[in-house]
Amino acid sequence: MKIAMVSEHANPLAALGGNDAGGQNVHVAALATRLARRGNEVTVFSRRDNSTAPARVTAPEGYVVEHVPAGPPTEVPKDELLQHMDEFARYLVGRWTEEHFDVVHSHFWMSGIAAVSAAATTGVPVVHTFHALGSVKRRYQGERDTSPTERIALETRLCNEVDHVVATCVDEVQELLQLGIDRQRTTVVPCGVDADLFAPAEQTDERDRSTRPFRLLSVGRLVERKGTADVITALTRLPDTELVVAGGPAPDALCLDPEVQRLQDHAAALGVSDRVRFTGGLAREQMPALFHAADVVVAVPWYEPFGIVPLEAMACGRPIVGTTVGGMLDTIAPGVTGELVPPRDPETLAAVLREILDDPARRASYGAAGPRRVRQGYLWDQVAAQTERVYAQVTARVGSEVAS
Repeated sequence: MKIAMVSEHANPLAALGGNDAGGQNVHVAALATRLARRGNEVTVFSRRDNSTAPARVTAPEGYVVEHVPAGPPTEVPKDELLQHMDEFARYLVGRWTEEHFDVVHSHFWMSGIAAVSAAATTGVPVVHTFHALGSVKRRYQGERDTSPTERIALETRLCNEVDHVVATCVDEVQELLQLGIDRQRTTVVPCGVDADLFAPAEQTDERDRSTRPFRLLSVGRLVERKGTADVITALTRLPDTELVVAGGPAPDALCLDPEVQRLQDHAAALGVSDRVRFTGGLAREQMPALFHAADVVVAVPWYEPFGIVPLEAMACGRPIVGTTVGGMLDTIAPGVTGELVPPRDPETLAAVLREILDDPARRASYGAAGPRRVRQGYLWDQVAAQTERVYAQVTARVGSEVAS
């Protein structure tokens, strides 16, 4: 099958950790890789944001990334990209006219806008994954939401115009139903995890607890909604615990990052700055060792479309504490692989962490259960196979509708 993926801002080849580079980049890269391994031809269309980037790049994993000239060849915040989607769509029309693709899979709402526009001319069926919904973002960020004002209306329109929506969790389906989607045109396929890279440590760290503090790990983009400040606040009730924060700009640029400064100021005001360490953005190959060194991984966003970090933590055999939002309601099994707490509730977070940190048998049980849960349905090979089945069903249905 020839598959065109559209990911307008989340280039699968991009370095992770910036404001607009995170889980979606990982998702697109991993899905493209596994689909290519299954014998499909995959081309990812992503906006050119660097004047020196080649027009086409064949990734080592076997898929192709094609850089679309839409807007200036520089980094542009994703919330400012809508104005360039008409140009993006025109490019897709030209490419999809000269080269036949069996199906398009667009990622994020602006990619969907461009894909649907191009498909209207070329006739290729469109499968769409939102990754995040404007209605949810508006609910939690209110006036601080920087999305274009048209976003929710355009997402509602997309629900009716794409051929099928792949939701990443059950909670997202409920949100889509409120936007008016036909339940028959949506399928839940979760995000996945690379269990070859993220795996339990061969040797458990048995360092004497009396010689070191407990260690919490928070991983992700450094934006307010990720809840890192709530973890720092929880440290005031955990005097024997340190926090490692991974993500954000490169290590040598941490001092220039306003969110890092805000979090450091917050830690200083609470008197815990000596127990908070920022690593900056790290290569994915460095992440498993960071997980292995943590006693508990903490992922407590205010809202989250899915959240790959809990899967990576579980795959590494680490206990996970997450919030009762989005995909974490599906992935984290309370009392089995970790615990769930309400978002924006540092007091409850601290109490739950205290219980887990004080119970080594519980930590060991949660850690052992994590890899088993990942293998039950969150491996990227499983995700790719499920996605491929959706493509086959959609192309067959669209083909029969055209024939009739």
